[in-house]
Amino acid sequence: MLIRRETPSDIAGIRDVTAAAFGKSEAAVPVEVTLLDELRTCDAWLPALSFVAADDRGEVVGHVVCTRGHVGPDLALGLGPLSVHPAHQHRGVGLALMHAVLGAADAFGESLVALLGSPAYYGRFGFRPAAAYGISAPDPAWGDYFQVRPLTAYQPTLKGPFAYAEPFDRV
Repeated sequence: MLIRRETPSDIAGIRDVTAAAFGKSEAAVPVEVTLLDELRTCDAWLPALSFVAADDRGEVVGHVVCTRGHVGPDLALGLGPLSVHPAHQHRGVGLALMHAVLGAADAFGESLVALLGSPAYYGRFGFRPAAAYGISAPDPAWGDYFQVRPLTAYQPTLKGPFAYAEPFDRV
């Protein structure tokens, strides 16, 4: 498996992996697929923080992306979706993608990554409930599922409401 930046030729494979990872039925297109399509067309898209996992044949088997978000007026990142094809789950693909995107975000001097997801899964990557850092979720009902991961550039004065890129509100 190779973790690398997304290229334009990966987009169809990313859509397929995301649909397989989040799809509940063959007929419906998961909202995560539509969200990725919309994110790619907005100013919050950060190509350097969109990674694929490719198998030994070069096929996309996983994908993760961070897009520009904000805590109040300050810059932050929103992570997601993270997708791994069901045939490749429980093999370390998600782990490798998470390490790659968090390492890159840290190297770029980003301060914080936020996400909505399972505390049991994302806790292993240093994510903790956002409220513990004085950061509020876009939807208070998310509770402890809205989490943040401070990076090296994080300052404890970074507090306030988190806002994802605009497509998250629309899709």
